[in-house]
Amino acid sequence: MRKKRKSEDGGFNVWRSYSDMMAGVLLLFVLIMCVTLFQAQKSYNESIEERDEKIALQEEYTLEILAQQNELNEKEGQLKDQNEQLKTQDEKLKDQETLLSELAAKLKDQEATLSTQKADLDEKTALLKEQQAQIDQIIGVKADVIEALRQEFAKNNINVDIDTQTGALTLEASVLFDYDEAELTEEGKQALEQVLPIYCKVLLQEDYRQYLAEIIIDGYTDTDGDYSYNLYLSQQRSLAVAQYLLDIQGNFLSGDQSQQLQDYLTVNGHSMANPVLDANGNVDKDASRRVEVKFRLKDDEMIEELNKVMTEADVENNAADNTEKKTAEKSQEQPVS
Repeated sequence: MRKKRKSEDGGFNVWRSYSDMMAGVLLLFVLIMCVTLFQAQKSYNESIEERDEKIALQEEYTLEILAQQNELNEKEGQLKDQNEQLKTQDEKLKDQETLLSELAAKLKDQEATLSTQKADLDEKTALLKEQQAQIDQIIGVKADVIEALRQEFAKNNINVDIDTQTGALTLEASVLFDYDEAELTEEGKQALEQVLPIYCKVLLQEDYRQYLAEIIIDGYTDTDGDYSYNLYLSQQRSLAVAQYLLDIQGNFLSGDQSQQLQDYLTVNGHSMANPVLDANGNVDKDASRRVEVKFRLKDDEMIEELNKVMTEADVENNAADNTEKKTAEKSQEQPVS
């Protein structure tokens, strides 16, 4: 009976041990499953957090990209505006370049014109200098002739009225002629014998003869009476003086000088023209009745011509200066962007 009990106990222990073992295995499995589930849940949570972080980071990147895109769009708009402005400025610059080219062409034309004018002015200036030298010589000769006349009359103790500017010798008609007459009186002839030889000899000197153009005898009357009659009377009186000079020239001139005198001698009558006025501005009739003996040098006309040339040169010079001034003003008035 005991042997049977022992075998029953042994079988029970085996099953018990197996049961315990299976329970331990099951417990181990459960533990493993729990650990696995825990790890899986942890991994899942971590993946969820990582995903959320990535999503948040992606959203942040997206916002940054949108901000950058907006900034780029804004900059692109600014660039378009700037491009439009640049195009406008380019068009303005092209217009200004065209205008500057036109101005440059005009300036070249004006420079050519100014160069031509300057060459003309230089040529005229050289001509004026040459003529001025001649005029200085003529003026000097005229002054020398007048001074020589004054000295010669003074040396012969003859008191005469010689114009210090023109060298004209004035003879009173009351001394030369009776009233309303054209025939020389004896007193008039004596007066002419004193003054005419000295006047003509000085003018016909070799130093002055080369410059001499005319020896002129002009007759004048007062303002009374008819113009035509006075013209005739003044002409007759100047002719009478000239004829008397030709009559007596052989007494003080050589043959060559006598011929030269005839070549130079000119006679005029001026009627009542150029009357002499007194200090109050009234006609001095006695002084107006006169005969004037004067001379003209060859180049007196050249002095008048030179005055015309100088006037024209001044006008052209002023025109050139005004043209240059207007050109400079127009250049300064051009707009610059």
